[in-house]
Amino acid sequence: MKKYSVFAVAREAMRHHTGWTRAWRDAQPKKRYDVIIIGAGGHGLATAYYLGKNFGITNVAILEKGWLGGGNTGRNTTIIRSNYLQDPSAAIYEKSRSLYETMSQDLNYNVMFSPRGVIMLAQTEHEVRGYKRTAHANALQGVTTEFIGPEKVKSLVPIINIDGPRYPVLGGLWQARGGTARHDAVAWGYARACSDMGMDVIQRCEVTGIRQMGGRVTGVSTNRGDIDCDKLGMVVAGHSGHLADMAGFRLPIESVALQALVSEPIKPCMDVVVMANTVHGYMSQSDKGEMVIGGGTDGYNNYTQRGSFHHIEETVRALIETFPMVSRLKMLRQWGGIVDVTGDRSPILSKTPVDGIFVNCGWGTGGFKAIPGSGWAMAELIAKGQSPLTDAFGLNRFAEGRFIDESVAAGVAH
Repeated sequence: MKKYSVFAVAREAMRHHTGWTRAWRDAQPKKRYDVIIIGAGGHGLATAYYLGKNFGITNVAILEKGWLGGGNTGRNTTIIRSNYLQDPSAAIYEKSRSLYETMSQDLNYNVMFSPRGVIMLAQTEHEVRGYKRTAHANALQGVTTEFIGPEKVKSLVPIINIDGPRYPVLGGLWQARGGTARHDAVAWGYARACSDMGMDVIQRCEVTGIRQMGGRVTGVSTNRGDIDCDKLGMVVAGHSGHLADMAGFRLPIESVALQALVSEPIKPCMDVVVMANTVHGYMSQSDKGEMVIGGGTDGYNNYTQRGSFHHIEETVRALIETFPMVSRLKMLRQWGGIVDVTGDRSPILSKTPVDGIFVNCGWGTGGFKAIPGSGWAMAELIAKGQSPLTDAFGLNRFAEGRFIDESVAAGVAH
């Protein structure tokens, strides 16, 4: 892999940029791998990367039925934070946030991590109590957050209306080291690093069956032939239930569309991320000047990548109350992703009833922020059979009633 640097840019400029090579190889499938990861999104690529970096396992294939990063990784609002209430959640999200801080250096690829800070607005007395509780829990967990008053919110976000007609701003949970990153760059950086370690990133390779013998996985069938493996990781977000059916077990998840939109670009006016759960919307400003806006999931199960109009209307109406200046902006584009939601709104990182198959799913609306932490934990689970970060997120918690209830504790709409 050619190292990216200012000197490489200058050198290639002198030769009219004719010396750049592909960021990753367009690999052909081999007959056998030690580990196959299904899903070349952020979580799947991160899992493969940390298998190689932390455990030296490089005979790995990452299979993607479409194109790399074409699922939820490229269809989100790029928010990064770790201010969760429950201890297992805070642990894996804080691991992820800390890995984001050094990701550009680790991967030699600029993922444009911007620790601009995240405010979660408290607009009811109930939210004030809830966020103060979360701030105290975060202090015990080693996660740096604080509850701030409306005056501090206004100083951080001058364009906000803290005296809203329905829900005035009573304060907020502030995480100064939260922020955003470039979602495509995260996938591309991991793919480049995996390819450099000798792993095969195989696009347009759809898994059509999972082969087993004696209760243990032996490989997969694809539209490009059968591929054998010792271990299999299923990391496909909203399509996890479909793959589980192929393997002969069921997952306690539902798939729904989560949508987002961006406005036309404007001059810089907001340099933090603001999340408003009561009125159901969140917003940040991209480097290109677009206001990046997200809302809630559709109220019915589906596999679309668009979402329904009423959520756009509901989200924009709420944000106009909180940010009156955006009322004259035009919507530039809108998109959706297929998210997989569990009953307790917490992910599943687990062994499965089939020996050698591991599953990573159920991230709901919080998938992007978890990518490096999820990959780190999943790699350890696959390599060693156990990880402290995944212990609480096993499939058995649903049978045993050990829920990690982030459905309201996280302060976001799932």
